[in-house]
Amino acid sequence: MWHKSVCVGLLALAVGYLCLLGPELPQSALQHLSASLLGGLRRARSLESRMVAAWQAAIVRPARGWARVAVGVNACVDVVLSGVKLLEELGLDPGDGKNHAVLNSRQDLKEAFAYFMQKGAAAERFFSDAESFHHIAQTASEYPDAQLYVGGNAALIGQKLATNPDLKILLCGPVGPKLHELLDDNIVVPPESMQEGDEFHLILEYQAGEEWGQVTAPNANRFIFSHDVSNGALNMLEVFVSSLDEFQPDLVVLSGLHMMEGQSKEMRQKRLLEAVASISDIPTDIPIHLELASMTDQDLMSNIMHQVFPLVNSIGLNEQELLFLTQSASGPHASLASWNGVPDVGVVSDILFWILKEHGRTTDRASDLTRIHFHTLAYHILVTVDGYWGNQIAAVAAGARAAGTQACATETIDTSKVFLKAPLEFVTSQTEAPSKISLNPDEPVVHWHREGISFHFTPVLVCKDPVRTVGLGDAISAEGLLYSEVYPQ
Repeated sequence: MWHKSVCVGLLALAVGYLCLLGPELPQSALQHLSASLLGGLRRARSLESRMVAAWQAAIVRPARGWARVAVGVNACVDVVLSGVKLLEELGLDPGDGKNHAVLNSRQDLKEAFAYFMQKGAAAERFFSDAESFHHIAQTASEYPDAQLYVGGNAALIGQKLATNPDLKILLCGPVGPKLHELLDDNIVVPPESMQEGDEFHLILEYQAGEEWGQVTAPNANRFIFSHDVSNGALNMLEVFVSSLDEFQPDLVVLSGLHMMEGQSKEMRQKRLLEAVASISDIPTDIPIHLELASMTDQDLMSNIMHQVFPLVNSIGLNEQELLFLTQSASGPHASLASWNGVPDVGVVSDILFWILKEHGRTTDRASDLTRIHFHTLAYHILVTVDGYWGNQIAAVAAGARAAGTQACATETIDTSKVFLKAPLEFVTSQTEAPSKISLNPDEPVVHWHREGISFHFTPVLVCKDPVRTVGLGDAISAEGLLYSEVYPQ
């Protein structure tokens, strides 16, 4: 990059010299030289720097923002540490990877961790053996490099939103003493949701290129597991809904439905029906955002899609959840077993379009769903039914900016610590006549339209050496919501 800087510097000196010593030069020639200088300076700036500058200009607060946000219902303490180091500490040798829907033993843990580490994919699993889990959790929390953080999608979204002093946040979930100590002072916790002990989730992180036996991680990510009874039974859902009358929120953020996978099938079905009844009790003039998370049970995913999606206005999800969703409901591209590298924008766009067309609001369907915030490592897409949401250029740009700052643990994006991973050219669909889009770093938010549905795409500047990957999706969704505006109907 240094030779570009030298060339631009020499060009600047030359123009300055001509301006001083050659006043007889025609004005048009000087203007041409100045334009060349500006063009050279612009080209010399990195793609990343140009994108950051463009985002900064695009990220503006909505005309009507939120004042009070209620968040529930999954909360816990995250124990974050190196997955490889914990497994070595537990005396587990590396071996072949194998996916397990539920972890019943240390052997299952070892195999599932290796399976997802090799793919570089995030995953979350329930550990069925309480005694074994508590021993592993104790080992993890006492490990010298382990760090304890606020955990659970709801608590993480609440914590992110609470950094805005203008917002009042209600968090309802199983809050134990350690979690309460970790929460931001700006968060109100109803007394009914306090409990004697904390729920612990173990976050096993790995870095890009990290090796464990024959496994090499293609990128940084994490594997999460827990034996979480309170969150698994959605114990705080009714408390959450009943607390809304007094709190009077402008926005409700709901998460934790994926935790029900640890329950028996009969209990899941019963609890989901009760959850649907509770969500239906939330006044219809309060928008609801549902944050999804990693799941393995297709029946539960399908039931959530058919029973819960019509009750919420917005959902947030990543590439694993999106693919699992279309597989569970035989949607477009359902035959795709897994993503190969960066998810194809056209494929992602097709699935997002299908969700809103099949389960979102239309003239002949009573569904409330009008918005989806999709996030993957390399890019984000915000999809909205026309006429319901505003300020989405700012919202998707703010979500991408949050990804770059949180992963690198910097206040602002440090362009020396990030890189562009998104495709510079892509098509907007793989099933219909697509548009081909070429990305301009000076206008990084791209917009296209499809049958009354708007798509806003922006790349993410990926952190080269991420400090912490857990909670990234929750921070992205929280930031996107913060800058979103819902239109009164």
